[in-house]
Amino acid sequence: MSSPGLFIVKAGYLDVLAQKDSVIHRLDPRVKLLTTLLFIVTVVSFDKYHLSALLPFGVFPIVLIVLGGLPAGYILNRVLWIWPFAILIGIFNPLLDRQVLLHLGSLDISGGWVSFISIQVRFFLTVSAAFVLVAATGFNTLCLAFNKLGVPSIFVIQLLFLYRYTFVLADEAGRMVRAWQLRTPLRKAMTVNTFTLVLGSLFLRAVARAERIYQAMCCRCFDGTFHPAYRLKWKMADSLFLIACILFLVFFRFMRPVTWLGEFVTGMFS
Repeated sequence: MSSPGLFIVKAGYLDVLAQKDSVIHRLDPRVKLLTTLLFIVTVVSFDKYHLSALLPFGVFPIVLIVLGGLPAGYILNRVLWIWPFAILIGIFNPLLDRQVLLHLGSLDISGGWVSFISIQVRFFLTVSAAFVLVAATGFNTLCLAFNKLGVPSIFVIQLLFLYRYTFVLADEAGRMVRAWQLRTPLRKAMTVNTFTLVLGSLFLRAVARAERIYQAMCCRCFDGTFHPAYRLKWKMADSLFLIACILFLVFFRFMRPVTWLGEFVTGMFS
């Protein structure tokens, strides 16, 4: 299987996971979306030098993965796949911020390294929570939740099309890569000229196929309105889950038990 085809299979597996039946899957998608957004906002609200205070928030995605019966290895693999972007964001922090912030024995740690690690931890927590949300909800249902929470329909439709047409683009790329491999079986990599031609042809083919898909949708009376397949029902379990998550986030955001524990342990040995 070509790389684009493998991408389709791995990315589409999130929708397969959304069909499972668990405590998390049975929750209203709106409450899962709200709690995930609150979690992301809480995590990114910390100062760039706060590192230990972020660690307890790892409980949130772990609990969701366990209760949802989701494969932790798959979620971790998806996060690692896009981790280089987070590294590029903070890679220059150690060079720009050289003020010593911590002392570990004879090792001096600058604020740049602390902020760099903090960025990586925030990225891991927020992106893993987002993947868990999609895996436990499904992208179509997630778009329905956005719509029910008052997000404009035009934004929801564009988001849904962006997700679906990504698979169209990857499918066309897979076909072109297979065609190139059949025509040049002895070559292991494309030349720059060949890659440029393939990329231009891929764009034209993807646009043409997307146009055919849109015409087919118009023939089925598509008018740009989001029509859900079923109605959402907010239950008592959804309210309890939302309250529990809010209490968890407020406690670890403002109380900072890890700091208390560190001060207590330091006081014992001082």
